[in-house]
This record gives sequence, C-alpha cells and structure tokens, in this order.
Amino acid sequence: MTPGLIALVLLASYLLGSIPSGYLAGRWLQSLDIRQHGSGSTGATNVLRVLGKGPAMAVFAVDVLKGTAAVQLAQVALHAQGWQVDSVVVACGLAALAGHSFPLWLGGKGGKAVATGLGMLLGLATPVGLACFGVFLTVLSVSRIVSLSSIAAALSLPLLMFGWFNSNGMGLRWPYLILALLTSVLVIVRHKTNIQRLLKGNEPKIGTSTNKPGN
Repeated sequence: MTPGLIALVLLASYLLGSIPSGYLAGRWLQSLDIRQHGSGSTGATNVLRVLGKGPAMAVFAVDVLKGTAAVQLAQVALHAQGWQVDSVVVACGLAALAGHSFPLWLGGKGGKAVATGLGMLLGLATPVGLACFGVFLTVLSVSRIVSLSSIAAALSLPLLMFGWFNSNGMGLRWPYLILALLTSVLVIVRHKTNIQRLLKGNEPKIGTSTNKPGN
C-alpha cells in the first residue's frame, strides 16, 4: 500500500467523519444554526433538545454510519492491495473521529465523538462496540443523563477492548488498544464542561428544556 493511497484513505475518512449532520438538520428543518442553541454541539443529544426525537435519531444514525464507513473504506482499500495493516485502519477510525469533532466546514466546532466513535467500534471490533453501547444504555436508564452515560462508556472502552482480545486468545493488538485509549481520552476531553456541571450537580437530564446547556 503506497503512501499516496494511505493519505487518500485517511483524507476520505476525515471527510466522512466531518459530514455535519446535526448542523445540516438544523439548517434544513428550522433554518437555524444548531451551534447557537442548547449546548452548541452538533451532536444528536443537542439535536434532540433543540429539534426533537425524529431529527435526533436521524442524526445519530448518520453519525454512527460515518464511523463505520470510514474504517470499512480502509479495510476495503487494504484488501484490494492484499494488505492487512491494523495501524492504517485504526488511523482511519481516528481520522473520522477528528472529522466529526473538528469539522473543516464548521471551523472546527463539531460534536463530541460518541456516535461516530460507536460506529467506528462497530466496524472494527463489533463485540466491543456493542458492549460499550450496553454500558451507555445501562447508565442512561439509571441516570437519564446522556453525558454521564457517554463518559462511562468511554472509560470502559480500554478495558473492554483489552478483555475482548484476551478472551478470544488473539493476543494483544497494540493499535487497537491505542485506539481505545485515544478514543476514551477524546470523548472525555470533549465532555469537559459536562463534567464540570456533573460535579456541581446541575447537568440536565433527558427531557430538560432546550434553554439549558447539555451534552
């Protein structure tokens, strides 16, 4: 696989991740800039608070698909060349996350990498992705706080990735563990303001009015 092809698939992954689904939903449905409402995030949770359940579900689905498509694109490109390089696939997954969180089209102000990160995991290590989603849903069912659920899933990711490779006797694949650690850090850093509100006890729950900050 040539350096040029690697650069091409990395760029394609970033561009896939940077599709501003939440921003476009706001523009198309209510002619508003979602970044100026709610938390200012372009992610599905802010879309839920500002636009409602239907648009939020659509944005969530698109954001998940962005992550899955990015890693599958890399896998197809590698397969066509007869290569199997974990580091390239992992790099493409991270490029998609970077695109979602720091999209070129929106001046670097995007979402918090949760849905796109889930899609990336489902494409790379499906059992780990499903397990993380399970952690998210479990915490959400108890707390009704999306940010707390996202942070809990992010914190569990490195352990789940390590456990999956260990339990299947595949041996530790460092690119995947590094991916898990970097994804976890990115999600937590992107939730910095949410963590501050959680510590103060004023982080909104699902169903909170859109005029309050959220995920």
